[in-house]
Amino acid sequence: MRHRVRPGQGGKTRGVQAVITLVTGASRGIGRGIAYSLGEAKATVYLSGRTAAGLDSAAGEIERRGGKAIPVVCDHTDDAQVEVLFNRIPALDLLVNNVWGGYENHPNGLGMEPFWKMGMEDWDGMFTRGLRAHIAASRLAIPRMLPQGKGLIVTTIAWLSGKYLRHLYYDLAKQGCARLAYALALELKPHGIASVALAPGFVRTEAVMAAHAKHPFDLSGTESPEYIGRAVVHLARDAGMMSKSGRVLTAGDLAREYGFTDVDGKQPPAFEFPPGMALD
Repeated sequence: MRHRVRPGQGGKTRGVQAVITLVTGASRGIGRGIAYSLGEAKATVYLSGRTAAGLDSAAGEIERRGGKAIPVVCDHTDDAQVEVLFNRIPALDLLVNNVWGGYENHPNGLGMEPFWKMGMEDWDGMFTRGLRAHIAASRLAIPRMLPQGKGLIVTTIAWLSGKYLRHLYYDLAKQGCARLAYALALELKPHGIASVALAPGFVRTEAVMAAHAKHPFDLSGTESPEYIGRAVVHLARDAGMMSKSGRVLTAGDLAREYGFTDVDGKQPPAFEFPPGMALD
C-alpha cells in the first residue's frame, strides 16, 4: 500500500532479512536499482520519491523478489514532508541518500558551458535537491539508529577518482556529498554508525537508455542500476563496515572486493573519463 506524505500527518544477493532501510529517490534510476537489490536480499525497504506510479511499480517488484516494500510519496525539498516520512519509521538500520531530482529539473540541465554563463538558480537546484536533501534526511535518520548502537548511511555520488566533473555547480554539489559522508563518519564513529559515499559507473538508467534509443552510442562498460544496489547490500552485511567509514567507494571496486557481479554476470570496473576528456 502506498502512502502519500502530507504535512500534518503522522549475482543474487545474500539476505539482510532483519535490516530496515530507506532509499530516497527510489522511483527510478539507481535508487530503484538499489531498492530492488535490497528487496532481493529480503530487507524491509521504505522507498521515497515524488512519483507515485514509479514508487508503486518499484514496490511491486521488491515484493516479488521477496522483500517488504513501503512506498511513500515525498518531495525531499519540503522539510514538512520529510518529517512526516520519518515519523513513519520508528527504527532504521540503513539510509541510502540518493534523491537528486533528475537532471531535467535543473533549470539549464547539465550543459558544459562556463559557470559564469550559468544562473545561480542552477546551483540552488543542485544544492536543494541533492546535498541539502541528504543533510535533512541524515539528521532525521540518525536518532533512529542511535538506540541500536549501529547503522549505515550510504550517500550516492558522482565520482571520478577526484577529477573535476566538468561542471562547477555539479562538481561542488557532488564533492559536498562526499564531504558530508566523511563528516558524518567522524561524528558517528563513537555511536557505531558508519557513513560512506558510493559512486556508480556509467549506468543504464531510464534516461540513458532513452538517449541511446534516439542516438545510439557504445554501451560496453556500462552497468545496470542493480550493480550499485548489490554493492549496498554487501556493505550492509559487512561486519567490518566501520573500517570503510568516511571513504569514497565505487561499485566497481566493491564488486572485486566482495566478489559479486552485475545482473549479466559481468563486473564493470570503476568509471574513468575517456582519454583527453578530463580537465585535470
